[in-house]
Formats: sequence, C-alpha cells, structure tokens
Amino acid sequence: MKKLSYIFCALALLSQPVNAQFDLNDTSTEDSKAVLSLSEGIVQQQTSTPSSTAATAATGSLTSEDKGIFSFMDFSFLKEDGPKLTAAPNERKDSFVRRITRQAEEGNVDAQLTLGYMYLYGKNGVEKDYDKAFLYYNMAAQQNDNIAINNVGSLYFSGIGTEKSLSKAAQMFEKASSLGNTEAAVNLSFIYLTKDSALNNPRAAVDLLKSASEAGNPTAKFLLGYAYFKGFVVEQNYKKSIALIREAANAKYDGAEYMLGYMYLNGLGITKNYGNAVKYFSLAANQGNVDAMMELGNILAAGTMYTQNIYRAHILFNIASVHGVASAVEKRDFLEKKLKIEEVLQAQAEAENFKEKPSELTSYVKQTFGENIRHYIDENLSKAQLAK
Repeated sequence: MKKLSYIFCALALLSQPVNAQFDLNDTSTEDSKAVLSLSEGIVQQQTSTPSSTAATAATGSLTSEDKGIFSFMDFSFLKEDGPKLTAAPNERKDSFVRRITRQAEEGNVDAQLTLGYMYLYGKNGVEKDYDKAFLYYNMAAQQNDNIAINNVGSLYFSGIGTEKSLSKAAQMFEKASSLGNTEAAVNLSFIYLTKDSALNNPRAAVDLLKSASEAGNPTAKFLLGYAYFKGFVVEQNYKKSIALIREAANAKYDGAEYMLGYMYLNGLGITKNYGNAVKYFSLAANQGNVDAMMELGNILAAGTMYTQNIYRAHILFNIASVHGVASAVEKRDFLEKKLKIEEVLQAQAEAENFKEKPSELTSYVKQTFGENIRHYIDENLSKAQLAK
C-alpha cells in the first residue's frame, strides 16, 4: 500500500503574507468557530478515574497534554518536540520513572499512557525504547482505553515496537472507533481508501467519515465534503459539500480553504464571489498550499475578475516553481517581462523570504495522512472508472 506519512521539507521562502495587500471579508464565515481545536484533535483528553488518582499524586498535577496521548496514525516520522512531564519539586527523575512504572504495572491507565509516550519519544529521563512504548500502550489498550487502542493501531501501521501489520492496525482502529474514538474512525477510513490495499472498501470508509464528521472531526468533514463534491459513493451534492468543507476551512485546514476558494470561483453550490475566492486562496497559500498559489496567481495576473496585481502574481508563481510546478516557471517568466527590473528583484526577494505558516491542523493532517488527501478519493474514482 502507499505509505501515508509525509516528511517535511525545509523551504526557505516568505516574509509577508501573500494576502497582505488585500482587504478581504467574508461575513458568512466571520463568526464561525473551528469545530475542533488542535489540542482536542491530536492530544485526546483522558477522563480522570479513581485509578488515576495515584498517578496524579506521583507525577504532580498533570494536564491532558502532559499525558502525551497522541492520536497519529503514522508514528514513523517521530517528532522530537512534544509535551513534557515535570516531576514534583525536588523529586529525582529516576525516582519519578520508578514510581510511575510501578503504578503502570499495577494497572493504572494514565501511567501506562504516560510511559508509552515517554518511551516512544525518549522524554523525561528515559531513552527511546519502542518495544516498551508498545508494551505500555498495549497494557492500556487491554483495559479498553480507546486512546491506547488507537495508538497501538498506529504502531502496528508503522511497524514501531512491533511487526508492521495493516490488518492488525485496522482491527485496532475499528475497535477504538466502536468505543467512540473519532480519530481512529478517520484512521481506518484512510486504510479503506487506500486504492491498492486488500482492505480497500470505499463504502465503509464513507460510513466512517459520516460518523466522525457528525462527532465534529474536521478531517472527516473535509473528506466527506469532497466525497459529496465528486459524487464518490454518495450522490453528488454541492450544497452538502460546501457546508462540510466550509467547516473544515473554519478549522484552518489549508486543503479546505483551497476547495472553498475553488467553489466560490466557479459558483459550485454557492453564488460566484471572486473576492471570497481570493480570500480563501490567500489563506491556503499562506499555509503553503501550492494549488491555491497557482489559482491566486492566475486571478491576479489576468485582472479580469479581480484587481490585477502582476507583481504579486509573479511572487506566487515563483514560490510555486520552487515546489516543482512546471507551468509556474513559464507563467513567472512571462510576467517578468511586464515588470521593471527593480520590481523583479524585489519580487524575487519576497519569494525567497517566504515562509509558509501552516496551522496546527494542516500540519497534523499532512504529517499523518499526506500532502493532498483528496487523492485518496480521486484514485478510488479512477479505479472505479477503469473497472467499467
């Protein structure tokens, strides 16, 4: 199957937001709130139980983030940054590790989850030990903790601390999903959407996305919205599509911002509004979305539907060219002839200083599932067409 991880590339680009020159408004979304914050999306909160009281006393007052209960499907990129646990004042680290280890072995779920995180990332006085990370997450999973079950599925998926097994990962995600873990439902849906997998099951994937979307998961909302956009499994419905994609855009996912801009541009499910198209393309472009850069560059270069800005278009095409878009090179070079030499030099400087600013949600989705998650649906559509 295709690997679902995404490895970040260091890009030396930006200094000012691409949309810094524009004053754009969309009153229909101004007051909307993101359905799911990143802390809720990546670090799932564990409700305190009587069994967790002892662990809290040993480790100090731990917040949900301190527990390090991550919900990544793919742990293979292993980020080095993350929440840190702090032992109580004057308590030695080795004493802290011994105490929390004892509590984990006595069956304390919070302690097991904490140790799983510590050994996975090598934090708080312990060296990385993937076998132990799997051991402690699995101990919590055996007590039907849905977060631990999801994480064990992630470890099976990546082959970290255990043998790699897509089928076992799917089993764990299915179990965690049945216990109410929406991240596990989304993880499983991606496995079902993997075109060349023996577990490919688009209908089951869409059912999972529906339940996760109803529970407020923004990744699920976007993919389900895109399914309605393409008529994938469900009947094509632009109005349902734009409602779901708008919510994902309000949660600051760059792929949703791009799609919302595209739908405004073409009047799909909504009245054409070039100002709003530029707004959402700008938001996505600032996060490093190359598709949005190209669309925005085309609009600003043409000047037929929005105020022409050749200088800004040149910058956008220049940045996109760094990402390997061949047509961007041609368009940049064409616009260069229309600019003064000092404008060209300044535009080149701005492109070189561009730094994409992805939201936490955008970073999470890219790290976990890939740069462009629309292709999971697009490839399944292509497969269905070939089968006809």
